[in-house]
Order: sequence, then structure tokens, then C-alpha cells
Amino acid sequence: MDNKTVVIGGGASGLIAAILIARAGIPVVLFERNRKIGRKILASGNGQCNITNRNISADHFYSQNRDFVSAVLKGYSYEEVEQFFHSIGLPLVEGKEGKMFPMSRRSASVVSLLEYEAERAGVEIRCECTVDSISQDGELFVARSSGGVLRCANVILASGSPAAPQLGGNESGMGLAASLGHRLIPASPSLVQLCSDEKWVKQASGAKLHGAAKLYANGKYVTEKRGDLLFTNYGISGLAILDISREVSLHLVDYAYCELHLDLFPGMHKEKLTQFLLSRVEKEAGKPLFLWLTGILNEKLIPVVIEQSACRAVTEEDLDRREISRLVYALKNLKLPISSTRGFKGAEVATGGVDTTEVSPETMESLKTPGLYLTGELLDVDGDRGGFNFHFAWISGMRAAKGVISIAHQPEIQNSDTVISPQEKAYS
Repeated sequence: MDNKTVVIGGGASGLIAAILIARAGIPVVLFERNRKIGRKILASGNGQCNITNRNISADHFYSQNRDFVSAVLKGYSYEEVEQFFHSIGLPLVEGKEGKMFPMSRRSASVVSLLEYEAERAGVEIRCECTVDSISQDGELFVARSSGGVLRCANVILASGSPAAPQLGGNESGMGLAASLGHRLIPASPSLVQLCSDEKWVKQASGAKLHGAAKLYANGKYVTEKRGDLLFTNYGISGLAILDISREVSLHLVDYAYCELHLDLFPGMHKEKLTQFLLSRVEKEAGKPLFLWLTGILNEKLIPVVIEQSACRAVTEEDLDRREISRLVYALKNLKLPISSTRGFKGAEVATGGVDTTEVSPETMESLKTPGLYLTGELLDVDGDRGGFNFHFAWISGMRAAKGVISIAHQPEIQNSDTVISPQEKAYS
């Protein structure tokens, strides 16, 4: 029997799975549609590659099947990922919020060492090669690619999500999974910038501050996030916006009216901010209101704050508690309707993917098609910003490798004519 394993996708989960399987002496062929492997790795973390996070827990991940995420994470903390990278000569260092980076702080180091280790272990890497279809012929799979036809014992689908198509993101893996009987949950952009039709955002473009964003969908409060807010000519970005974008994206898919209420002074509650502004008022001063606000707020945002507050003061001496209260409300609740996201092109990850109720959390093997394994972004699992999505990719690749190796080391099962159910094989 041809005991090759075919890995489709040269990203995080595909590379780590290929390396571990090849280390076990099993022939591996890896197909990558791009000219080089690891394009998303190279582009991650502004070129630094936030490999994982020290504070791994299921609370940082999202799926329609949360129990699956918890089961996959069990026993696979950041230490397991750290040990693997130490084994290929890449020590990790900790940054803010538990983020773990390569000591070099260069994503190119990560890709170079993964590529070297894959080749050293004996992985055959075929770049610029797309897999068009996968079918079954008895106990074997037949992978038809742009480079020819290959028969193999196992297939690992690690071809990612449609996020970042400029880096090779696409839905081809989802199509292959569906052709082999898997149900797909529609994908939506996540960790993505947001767009608005409001004209004032163009005037505010370039303004950046630390703030908080509250999401209201059809007038109902949904959630809020705190962090950087960056106004752009298309709408708004920044860390707080990336963090809240998942919920925005999902509500927009349901045609909800989405509006952000931006708190430009999250460190001060309403009354404290009111007292602070009152303390700045000099009654006999004739300073124009715009200039008075310039001392505390980015001047690009002042016109919209004044407009949304309906403040009637013209100069500093016109300000009293009532007019200050109007300003405070706008400063703590600047309203920004959201019309859309920047789409998959602007997204770091995507929601949705292969339904995880059809996948073993122990080995990532399909419960529909024995010998098929599904990993990483292809699955209906996405995580928070901060290395969590990479972590899931690494460990799902590790689990898939474990599954392939365990079956390969059971010759009496592999060569038996006995029919084995997907559940029995997945958990064996």
C-alpha cells in the first residue's frame, strides 16, 4: 500500500503537520498554490510573527461548537508550541499581553526554519501546484493536481480560509471538504477594518487615540472593546476595531443596522469628565470653542463632536454645566454608523468553515471520511487577536500528525480488510 500522506496547504498547520509526520518516517508530499510556502506567516505581526500566546484558553476562541475547541486545546498549551519551535532552533520571547514572538522578531526567520526543517525531514514540497479534486479508490485517496495525479493513504486539508486573498487565502479547501461530504458554515471576515458612509470620517482621517467602541445592532447593545481607534478615509481601524469586528461582521450578514458609539475618554467616567471640563472654563475668556477643545482632543474630531453634541456655545465663556454636558455625551458616545467591513482582503482571519461536529478533536480526522484530516483556518474556529489563531493552527497540525502517525504504526489495522467506522478510526 502506498503510505504517502498528502498535505494541501503550506501554511502554519500544514507545515507543522508535514514536519512531524516526516520525522516519523512517513513519506509526505506538500502542495502549495503560491510560489513559496508560509506567505501568511511572513506577513503576520507586521513582519514579526506573533507565533502564539502564553495565556491560552478556550475563552479566546469562537465556534458554533465550543466543546470542540476546548477538547482540541486540552493538553496543548503554549509550552507545546514553544518546545516545537525550540526543536527547530527558534527560541521565543514574550511581548505585551502574553504574545510570544521569535527572538529574532522576524517572521522570515520562522518561515526559513520551518522550510529547512521540512526539507531536512524529507517533506517533498511542490509550490505553484493546486489540487483540483480528491476522490477515493478503495482504501486510497486520489489527488488530482495541476502537477499530475497522486495516490496516497492520507490527506491533510490545511488550505486555510478566504481571508487575505492577496496572500493566497481562498475557499478551495472548503470546496474539497464539501466534495468529501462535509458541511460548511458560511465564512465572514474577522479582525478586519470597518467602513462607514459618514462624510466626516474622511475629514477625520489620520486621527488616532486610545478609546473604546460599543457596538449597537438595531439599537440593541451587543459588546464593547477598548484600544486604539484610527480614523481612515473609508471608516475606522485600530486594535479596538479589529477586536469588535467579528461581531459587527456577523450582524451585518444578518442585515442589522450597526452603529458604533465611540468613547474618546474611556479613562474618565461621565461625571469626572464633566468636572474636568468645567475646571478648564475661564468665564472672561473669549477663546473660540474649537480652540478651547484643541487642548484636549485631536482637532480633526472637534467639528463632529460639536455637531453631534448640539452644543450652542460659541466661545469658552458661553460654557455652563448644560453645554458641558452636551459635549460630554458626544465625547463619550460619538456615533459612527457602519455600512460594511473591508472584506476578506482586509481580514486577518475568517469566521465559519468546516462544521467541527464532523471532525475528531483528538486527531482532527474526518468522521465522514476516514484518512482525511482537517486543520487550521479551514475549520469553524477563529480566535482573538494576539497569537491565538496561530496557536490553533499549530496544535491542530500537531494533532493531525499524531493521528496519521498512530494509524501508520498499526499495520494490522492499516492492512486489514475489515471495515472500520469513522468514529472507531478517529479515536483509535
